[in-house]
Amino acid sequence: MTDINTKEELKKRLTPLQWHVTQEKGTERPFTGCYNKFYEKGTYTCIVCDQELFSSETKYDSGCGWPAFNQVLDQGRVKLTKDTSHDMVRTEVTCSKCGAHLGHVFNDGPKPTRTRFCINSASIKFHETGEEKCNNS
Repeated sequence: MTDINTKEELKKRLTPLQWHVTQEKGTERPFTGCYNKFYEKGTYTCIVCDQELFSSETKYDSGCGWPAFNQVLDQGRVKLTKDTSHDMVRTEVTCSKCGAHLGHVFNDGPKPTRTRFCINSASIKFHETGEEKCNNS
């Protein structure tokens, strides 16, 4: 992939919801995302820069209304930041490559990690196992 698109080009490429979530730290409504009840085998990448983030092997149904993963492919692929918006204290998850907002991480997931990466469907793209994926980084 070439350099991350300019904001104007990116706004044209993303849907209004994808833009709101990834660039304005928005959240899609619970139970509305296309990956909430989706369990095909494959890899989830950042919708903005296509960096691989999560495996279907670590996805589970947390009942929270958003796709949930108990671990990231590699800790270096996400950045975790304290988020005190909306009168709450949470940990925001962003893509380490492009800075796109993905969701939040909580410590109420299943054992052994006890981690729940609560990720907006609008911030990720699914690639089926075996699918050819362009990777010009």
